[in-house]
Amino acid sequence: MNPLLVLAIISIYFVLLMTISYFTSRNRSDESYFTGDRQSPWFLVAFGMVGAGLSGVTFVSLPGMVGNNNFYFYQFILGNVVGYLFITFVLIPLYYRLRLVSIYGYLDQRYGVKTYKTGSLFFLVSQSFGAALRLLLASKILQFALFDQLNIPFPITVIIILLLVWLYTNKSGIKTIVWTDTLQTTFLVLGAIITIYTITTSLNLSFSGAIQQVTEHKYFEVFNWENKSSNNFFKQFIAGILVAIAMIGLDQNMMQKTLTCKNQWDAQKNTLTYSLILAITQFLFLGLGILLYIYAENNGITLAVGENGALLDTDNLFPDLALNHLGVFAGISFLLGIIAASFSSVDSSLTALTTSFTYDFLDISHKSSADKKRLKNWVLLGFSGVLFLIIMLFANSRGDVVSLIFKVAGYTYGPLLGLYMLGMFTKVAVKDKWVPFICVLAPVLTYLLSVYFAQSFNFDFGFINIAVNAGLTILGLLLVKRKGETAKSQ
Repeated sequence: MNPLLVLAIISIYFVLLMTISYFTSRNRSDESYFTGDRQSPWFLVAFGMVGAGLSGVTFVSLPGMVGNNNFYFYQFILGNVVGYLFITFVLIPLYYRLRLVSIYGYLDQRYGVKTYKTGSLFFLVSQSFGAALRLLLASKILQFALFDQLNIPFPITVIIILLLVWLYTNKSGIKTIVWTDTLQTTFLVLGAIITIYTITTSLNLSFSGAIQQVTEHKYFEVFNWENKSSNNFFKQFIAGILVAIAMIGLDQNMMQKTLTCKNQWDAQKNTLTYSLILAITQFLFLGLGILLYIYAENNGITLAVGENGALLDTDNLFPDLALNHLGVFAGISFLLGIIAASFSSVDSSLTALTTSFTYDFLDISHKSSADKKRLKNWVLLGFSGVLFLIIMLFANSRGDVVSLIFKVAGYTYGPLLGLYMLGMFTKVAVKDKWVPFICVLAPVLTYLLSVYFAQSFNFDFGFINIAVNAGLTILGLLLVKRKGETAKSQ
């Protein structure tokens, strides 16, 4: 695709973001960056959260992964829906009752200050890796579509994207992101719909014919009942529940948007609506994946295969077909989608990381207005640097990023899940000073167990490693409970 056309698309899109930033930053308060002044319309938050939940991972990686994993990922999505019900009716009432800005303030009230800091630190690690891996995928595509042709090296590409995000989020943070995420979600979904239309037109398929082609394809296998497989239904479904609770309900990034709603009922409507739209959209992207493989098969496009027979570089399937085979219209829609993914994958993450660190470690709520602005800017710059370093670390990784993100999440969010489950459903009081050691030890033991079971029994934990991790965390907490005492607060 012509690099000038790509550059024009990026420029126009960025002007739209800056326009939104200008209007949302007027009449802002010191808390606008962190809370959005708690005035966000719930339906806007719900639709915008879809873009943040999808990001470039769903847009690019999810369609490609069906080549090696069929439709099995939808088992995980079904579990997500159940997890969102827990978030809606258990976690959101808790957060609103405590009037939290950083949701990890709950851990301070329930356990103590060391647990509070530990929980927040695990979020910072989790979110940094998740945001970086999402941005890595989108950055690689923009590098291929534009920056390679301008002889701009990949590290500079990542810096440019981070700089652009800083320009439109620096003033009002979450208040701006609630609105920009809505724009990004729109382009993400439109990109998929336009690609589906282009493929079906190219293959002379009607709407019903396309559905028939998808549902009769060998990749349209939704349920897996093989016990030892990582794609087993029960592993995927249970992991879907727990990962949704951990990566949405215990995630400052996603909950920060929800807590900008005016009241608890609006926040609950937001979460229920978001979960429904997200499940439908992810099904759409999986179906798009099968259509992409059908198109490749019918047009003699060769796909790289590894020694074990698995497809290689499945994340390249959608970008390659959209930019090189499906025509200019599909290419433009794809670029708009991936540009939206690039920004949505990092803007809210950086805001959440900045919020969590400044509230949980710098006690920013008690600082003057000038100090708040200064600290916020330095922390934002610092986390931008962290994301850049992680991206460079994984720059040469291959395979689908979806699986990598959820595997990492199983290790980093597991201790958080264990802390909250024990805290909310028991009155056990623990020795606060031991919690950091337990939360570090649990993921290490989880990894060792996963290796042992894989080598000794050919049993793959898959995404269920988050349940093992959380269980080990709870067990460790019970070993250091305070005998004869109950929790500080319930």
